[in-house]
Amino acid sequence: MQYSLPPDKLQRAIEYAHASYRLHFGSELLGIAILAAIIASGLSAKFRDWAEAVSTHRFIQALVFVPLLLITNDVLYLPANIYGQHLELKFDQSIQTWPSWLWDWTKAELIALVCAVPLAFLLYAVIRRSPRRWWLYFWLATLPIIVAVMYLEPMVIEPMFYHFQPLSDQHPALVNQLEGLVARAGLSIPPSRMFEMKASEKLNSLNAYVSGFGGSKRLVVWDTTLQKLTTPETLFVFGHEMGHYVLNHIRNSLLLLALALLALLWAGSHVVGRLVPDVSDWTSLPVLLLMVAIVSAISEPVVNTYSRWQEHQADIYGLEVTHGVLPDSAMVAAHSFQVMGEIGLDEPNPNRFIEFWLFTHPSISRRVAFAQSYNPWPSGNPKYVK
Repeated sequence: MQYSLPPDKLQRAIEYAHASYRLHFGSELLGIAILAAIIASGLSAKFRDWAEAVSTHRFIQALVFVPLLLITNDVLYLPANIYGQHLELKFDQSIQTWPSWLWDWTKAELIALVCAVPLAFLLYAVIRRSPRRWWLYFWLATLPIIVAVMYLEPMVIEPMFYHFQPLSDQHPALVNQLEGLVARAGLSIPPSRMFEMKASEKLNSLNAYVSGFGGSKRLVVWDTTLQKLTTPETLFVFGHEMGHYVLNHIRNSLLLLALALLALLWAGSHVVGRLVPDVSDWTSLPVLLLMVAIVSAISEPVVNTYSRWQEHQADIYGLEVTHGVLPDSAMVAAHSFQVMGEIGLDEPNPNRFIEFWLFTHPSISRRVAFAQSYNPWPSGNPKYVK
């Protein structure tokens, strides 16, 4: 079996892919240009002046300056978001209405503001207290915040955008099979933490995932996955997602994120210090954000190469944890990739440079081919699940 698309879908997949690539690179350039314009035009200085005119209290100033900066930036960036949603609708990846989409955008903005204002206040409080080592102390302060967000996200943030219900309400037989797979993986996720997400209210794409940790850990299966994949294929998809947890991909990614943040803050302290006379001035914030945007764009292929490696390891784990549970786990996995590729309009032969720079997962063609070729059992040498 080789991943392929019928001629009509193939043409649409190529059009969708190329439009998405142009949007991605254009959006990055737009984001950098917007921040540069806010700085060069003196707009950030005006926002600072307004904030300082309102109050001498730094938190009140943060309540004025940060929303002005964030909303200005995001409204100017809104055309890129709108065009992205237009593509999703045009190529049948989304069915979300525009009012619903705009409400989700608004909710995301409100969440960003709730998080950004205290973070900015904390950042500048640390800068004022320690002008030379603020990057280290602020980094230390963000570590528990990152952990708290990861813990709260599945319980607080995700339900603001999608409806969740216990998976056992409609799919008790699937829950029993998932429990067996979870036990084989050495994890502990009781049925009370298994949920169905109503993705079909907005999306056509498929997914299943494990999120949270400790008391918030939960298994989530999208209803689109349940509708468009067979039960064995759903089990493989979930086996792949379990691999991320069992192989400590979540923990390792958080550690790397923390180290990258430390390096970025250290570099930012030197760069911003040379560009802005007083780093404790509010106008240094868009300069720091501009640096983050540039570094993020440049480092994208490194981050995505690491992500593809993790996804490949999770594919291996999914194949191994379902081996012996499913009649032919290799063909089940290959067919699930085929279905996901058809629905997601993944082009069969993406440009190698694009794949290297942008892809967070191996291409569908590579995943289908690998699923059918991976066979460590005759030699008795599976990598993860013995």
